[in-house]
Amino acid sequence: MAAAYNRLPMNDAMPTLSLAQSLAARAREMPDAPALLGDRQHFSYRQLAMHVAQQAADLTAQALPTDTIIALAGPTGDLAEAALACSWAGIPFLPLATDTPTPRWQHLQALAPTRLHRLHRLDCLPTLPLADTPAAPADAPPPDEALIIATSGSEGLPKAVVLTHGALAAAAQASNAAIPLAPGDVWLDCLPLNHIGGLSILWRCFAAGAAVRLHEQFDAAAVWHEIAAGRVSHVSLVPAMLARLLDLAKPGNAAPPPSLRCALIGGAALSRPLWLRARAAGWPLFVSYGMSETAAQIVTLAPTDEWHEGLVGHPLPGVDIAIGNDGRVHVRSPQLMRGYLGDSGANDPAIEDAWLRTGDLGRLDADGRLTLLGRADDMLVSAGVNIHPQEIEAQLATCPGVGDVAVTASTDPVWGDVLAALLVGSAEPEAVRAWSAAHLPAPLRPRRFVRVAALPRSTLGKLERAQLPALLAEVSA
Repeated sequence: MAAAYNRLPMNDAMPTLSLAQSLAARAREMPDAPALLGDRQHFSYRQLAMHVAQQAADLTAQALPTDTIIALAGPTGDLAEAALACSWAGIPFLPLATDTPTPRWQHLQALAPTRLHRLHRLDCLPTLPLADTPAAPADAPPPDEALIIATSGSEGLPKAVVLTHGALAAAAQASNAAIPLAPGDVWLDCLPLNHIGGLSILWRCFAAGAAVRLHEQFDAAAVWHEIAAGRVSHVSLVPAMLARLLDLAKPGNAAPPPSLRCALIGGAALSRPLWLRARAAGWPLFVSYGMSETAAQIVTLAPTDEWHEGLVGHPLPGVDIAIGNDGRVHVRSPQLMRGYLGDSGANDPAIEDAWLRTGDLGRLDADGRLTLLGRADDMLVSAGVNIHPQEIEAQLATCPGVGDVAVTASTDPVWGDVLAALLVGSAEPEAVRAWSAAHLPAPLRPRRFVRVAALPRSTLGKLERAQLPALLAEVSA
């Protein structure tokens, strides 16, 4: 590999606990402390342990086969309780979005046709009494599978990432070492819980004895109200959410109170104009990088560090980062997935010699900090020059009047990829062309500038690049 950086190891003496075992431990140590604060009901650790134990008994009473995977599509509160109940019962859990389309579910079913059992909802058996001392949760690490996360599948069929109890516990330990979290803290979770970024917050908080505040969906006004009122200490956001919150705050009063100590940013590329706005307003930004295959966050940049486009910071404790000869980011860590369910990633190199070869391009600086350069499969080649669209987008985003931007290409038999910029905002295309001529080197200047109403983005704000050529053709027709 071309370059590598090794972080200090994690504390190997820490036991591997399942999510349910962490909940049970906190219920014994701090029974009255807040654990899960939802729209429907607030639970202390003791109340939540009893509630989850009852739900687990409901699942166990169904006498499901020993290799069953429980799948549930539902709102945030249901997914959180199902994750806990499945962990308590010792059954792997696959969370799904409420609007999961039938073809997607059928594809996931085909990966494990004899194992997936889909629940329509999760109920407690009404005849079960609430015990003062609930039955203990199932042992960990068996079964090895704890959580199955379906990837977005934006560039093809979704893959199903298999995460173990050990990987999820290691991820929580590493995150909590980089971002202090303690009893009395409240982490606001407004990310979808069918994604690892939202679900991993449960593991972090229950390991630390903190509380999770669940929002069924992202509502900028509701999130800002809770932050401004001093009710939360941590929040996870994608850049688009951060932008909405900054837009919502009153001019000159966009600063969160000191009670907010961490705004963890990830899921999509952060633009320099947005970083500058948030930094000027005093937001405690922890820029991060991670993926389903690594049980979420593996690299983080502290708010005190200077930032530039693509910089995501230092590897967390226990995480090794290397850059392969092909420029891809490689990861080695106890947080790595066990593999893909049903070999759904059979065409990917996946994990080789304990290293995960990702699809992201990056570089490491002398201090071991990682900068992301874009996706390997997003590379454009124009006149024989390799071009990362994200590099151009980061520059064009600073042009006055550009609210959002994506770079794609049309194909030319002589030049290869002919760069085109899709613009959202008030800026006139010719004005952006002139700005580009003054600020970008010739190989990075788009040859076409087209204004569009909106760019295709996922629910987490990721640019759906596979849809860009069709959008370009549509607006050019």
